[in-house]
Amino acid sequence: MAKIGERAQLTILREQPFGLFLDAGDELGEVLLPRREMPRHWQIGGVVDVFLYHDSEDRPVATLKQPKVMPGEFAYLEVLAITGVGAFLDWGLPKDLLLPFREQKERIEAGKSYVVHVHVDHASGRIVATRRLNKYLNLTPPDYKEGQEVELMLYGKTELGYKAIIEGKHSGVLFANEVFRRLRAGEKTKGYVVQARPDGKIDLSLYPPGRTRIDDLETRIEEELKQRGGFWAISDASPAEDIHKALGVSKKAFKQATGALFKKRKITIGDEGIRLAGE
Repeated sequence: MAKIGERAQLTILREQPFGLFLDAGDELGEVLLPRREMPRHWQIGGVVDVFLYHDSEDRPVATLKQPKVMPGEFAYLEVLAITGVGAFLDWGLPKDLLLPFREQKERIEAGKSYVVHVHVDHASGRIVATRRLNKYLNLTPPDYKEGQEVELMLYGKTELGYKAIIEGKHSGVLFANEVFRRLRAGEKTKGYVVQARPDGKIDLSLYPPGRTRIDDLETRIEEELKQRGGFWAISDASPAEDIHKALGVSKKAFKQATGALFKKRKITIGDEGIRLAGE
C-alpha cells in the first residue's frame, strides 16, 4: 500500500494537461505526477518509481526526486523562509519542508541551517520537521562494543563536550578534552564507541583505540610551533586550564604528545616552554 513519506512503484493511469495520474491504492487514490516531473519515456499501464508527499494545497502528490532526508531520519537543513506558520526548510523537493513554530526550541533564522528530525505527523498526515530531537532518539540500551566504529552527526554542545547522534538512532557525547579539531552542528563524521554505560549514556571518541589521537595532537603541536617561530611558552608545568584553553585537551594528553615528540627528537622541553629541535 502506497503511503505518504515513502517511495512506491505506481502504475500510470492516464495523462492530463498538468501531468500523469498514478494509482496509489485505496488510501490515497489517484495521485498526480506533475508534468515538470514526468519521465522522458512512459506509457499508460507502465510503472514509475516515485516519492509521495503533499503539495502546497495539501493534496497527495508524487515526485521522481529523492528528498535530502526521508521521514524517520535526522538531517542538517537550511531555512529558506519564515512565515506565519513556521520555518520552511530546503529538503530538495519542489515544496519546502515545514518546521512548525510548536516544533522549534529556539529562535530560527532564515539562511541558517539546523539539525532536525523529519517525520509524518499523525494528526495531519503531513511530513514535517522538528527541533525536539530527544523525542525521536532511541532510548533502548544499545549493544555497541567498545572501540566499534560508528557514523556520527553532531547536533549540540554542552559544558562536557559535543552531543552526537549515533547511526541515526542513539545519542552520545564527545568530551571536549578529547576533541582536537573544530566541530560544527550538522557535521557528519566517523567516530568510535569508548564506553556504553549501564545507564544508557554513550561516551564517544573521534579516534580509534590506540595511538591515533596522540599522533594527531603531535601534528597539531608541531604546526603551532612552526607558526610561532619555533617556540611556544607552554609546557608540562603549565596549569591544566591553560593547556585546555590553548589546545582543548587534557594535561595528560598534552604530556603524552610532547613526551612522544621529545623522544623522536622533534622538540626540546624547558621550564619556560617547548621548542622545535634545532631552533
